[in-house]
Amino acid sequence: MADILLVYGTDTNNTESIAQELQTRFEQLGLGVELTNITDLEPETLLAHSYCVFGIPTWDFGGIQADWEAFEPVLRSLDFSQHQIAIFGLGDQFGYGDFFIDAVGWLHEILAEQGGNFYGYWPTKGYDFNASRALLPDGEHFMGLAIDEDQQFELTEQRLAAWVELLKTSMLAPLLEKVNA
Repeated sequence: MADILLVYGTDTNNTESIAQELQTRFEQLGLGVELTNITDLEPETLLAHSYCVFGIPTWDFGGIQADWEAFEPVLRSLDFSQHQIAIFGLGDQFGYGDFFIDAVGWLHEILAEQGGNFYGYWPTKGYDFNASRALLPDGEHFMGLAIDEDQQFELTEQRLAAWVELLKTSMLAPLLEKVNA
C-alpha cells in the first residue's frame, strides 16, 4: 500500500496537474503515492491510508467543486482521528478576492469535525485577497497551501517546493524516517 493517498477534484485539470506535481515530489523523497480523483475514491481506500493530501479548487463565488460536494456525505460519515491531513486549494485571488480558496476552508471544517489532524498551514503573505473561509483565526495563515494559477502561476513551483519542505519536517517526518532507516 502507498504511504500517501493524494486525492483531488477537478473540472479544468488544474488541480489534477498540481496533484501530479506533488506526487512526483513525494515520490522523489522515496514515498509511495496513490493518486486518485475524488470521483474514483472508495471510502475503504480513504480509511486504509493514515496520510492524506487533498486538493480542491474553489469555483466562482466560493463554490465547492461538484465532485467534492457530492462526496461530502461520505466524508461526514468517517472518523479521521487517525489521519494526518494536508490540504491544497486553487483559487483566483483577484477575480474572486472575497472567496479566495474558500473550498479549502469548507473541506477543513468537515474533516476537523470528523477528528482530522492537520499539517501544512500556509502563510497569507504574498497574496492579495479580501476574504477567505480558509483563513485560520490568526488571520495570517490559510488552512492549506493556496495556489493561484490564474494570477500568480509563476509562483506555483516555488510554493509547491516550500510546502513539500514544510510537510517533510512535520506530517511526513515519521514516513521519511522509515524510508531512510
